[in-house]
Amino acid sequence: MLTPALIRGARAMVQLSQDELSRRAGIGKATLAAIEVGKTDPRASTLSAIQRVLEDAGAEFTNEARPAVRLRGDNA
Repeated sequence: MLTPALIRGARAMVQLSQDELSRRAGIGKATLAAIEVGKTDPRASTLSAIQRVLEDAGAEFTNEARPAVRLRGDNA
């Protein structure tokens, strides 16, 4: 499950601006900003689009005991 903190962290790791991530994910910048601060409950399809873009850019989300994000090994 993507949380606002994981999205912000992943975006910082792969060096994508809110403008770029929102454009690539096909959502509005205001929507992304609201998601990143927890002001909205996004649809599963929106979260999937955000996750796809972040993973394509090199982020890897883990689903261990505590969800986390890291750079994929080939980008570290």
